[in-house]
Amino acid sequence: MVCVKAKSLLNKKKIKFFEIDVSNDELLREKMSAMANGARSVPQIFADNIHIGDCDKIYKLDQEKKLDKLLGLE
Repeated sequence: MVCVKAKSLLNKKKIKFFEIDVSNDELLREKMSAMANGARSVPQIFADNIHIGDCDKIYKLDQEKKLDKLLGLE
């Protein structure tokens, strides 16, 4: 699940994304947690299969002017 705040930022940047709902699938939840370096909170954001972080992290990266590069916008 992607939170409303994360969706808002991604939509503002015109980034196409898809959600992976892990709420009813323990195996998928474990796989995604492993991909996210053990993080279990949602959302966890990935770009080209590279873990970026949670909603707070993408907003921090955006404030630091680093998010666009990670998302391939530069």
